[in-house]
Amino acid sequence: MNIEIPKKIRPIINNAHQVALSVFRPISRKYDKAEHEAPKELDMLASVLDGFNEGDPESSAGATRTGKGRINDDGTVKNGANMSTCLGAMELCYGDTGFLLAMPRQGLGNAAIAAVANDEQLKRFEGKWAAMAITEPGCGSDSAAIRTTAVKDGDHYVLNGEKIFVTSGERADCVVVWASLDLSVGRAAIKSFVVEWGTPGMELVRLEKKLGIKASDTAAINFSDCRVPAENLLGNPDIDVKKGFGGVMETFDNTRPLVASMAIGVAKASLERLRELLADHIEYDYDKPVDNCSAVEAELYRMEAEWEAAYWLAIKAAWMADNKKSNSLEASISKAKAGRVGNSITLRCVELAGTLGYTEEELLEKWARDSKILDIFEGTQQIQLLIIARRLLGLSSSELK
Repeated sequence: MNIEIPKKIRPIINNAHQVALSVFRPISRKYDKAEHEAPKELDMLASVLDGFNEGDPESSAGATRTGKGRINDDGTVKNGANMSTCLGAMELCYGDTGFLLAMPRQGLGNAAIAAVANDEQLKRFEGKWAAMAITEPGCGSDSAAIRTTAVKDGDHYVLNGEKIFVTSGERADCVVVWASLDLSVGRAAIKSFVVEWGTPGMELVRLEKKLGIKASDTAAINFSDCRVPAENLLGNPDIDVKKGFGGVMETFDNTRPLVASMAIGVAKASLERLRELLADHIEYDYDKPVDNCSAVEAELYRMEAEWEAAYWLAIKAAWMADNKKSNSLEASISKAKAGRVGNSITLRCVELAGTLGYTEEELLEKWARDSKILDIFEGTQQIQLLIIARRLLGLSSSELK
């Protein structure tokens, strides 16, 4: 793995950083206080991102482009999409995590479509803003426990069930819904369906009030005899017991490094701001042993080391996805590490900044609140550690619970 960032991705990083500072930061507090109000300023920005994506799909800035690596004419793998998406998201979350999640046409459902859709579906859903609906009232990080059903009826599937904590669930054009074709078969029968808003039987129940990411709407949605065209089932409609849950889980192999990058971005913002606030009180000397530093200085060095470890784990997982290498283990490692590090760093920065960290005079307290969700969604810290243990020990989900 070459740790140097490719030249073609550097403009994406720079542009995203400028957006974070000039667009996101100035309005961050406004929409934190105005929960459920759609940030109109993001509409024009989303159009600009669409232009980037059309101009150079391999060096795009949004979640729509994560997915399978592309093959060059000589048989080699052309990397870039996952890497550029993660690095772009990292910089945008340096500005505001909620705004990235609220960006039109950049939803996690778009990443799911990119990961498992066939060529016809990719073309048909191009330009759509897709949310992703997995969690249910009785099913959190254990996605295999999904109870929403999809029953084949002619040229349609009939969906019944309830989904909660759907990010961008109200504002998106459509929702990628995970449902079971046969509950008796278990996880192998779980498939994902693209359900467009306006489909009869699809109902918005409520919008959640949350600790953080308040600029992003989080919805609860009911499906009652909701008829979805059969061609909206993503990927293979057959139940493959041997393959099991693997096809559906390909989505997470792409989105978990993305969420890890989001945590890394908000942690970077907190660390940099804390350094600025303490600039008059600390002289940084990286040649000096940590044991000979002041307590605050040593704490900063330790947090920076943890941050860098999380950063490179996420970059490795994204690089593997771009180069068609199996990255399920690395995706979970990056998500577990970054989720924990992001949350611990932002909280510690609040503490070390004293009264400034605890008040709304600074964004430090907001970043701490926003960071918590990044250790929860796309699989909690505990679930990631369980997945890592299974992979390392070579045990199945039934053997290690």
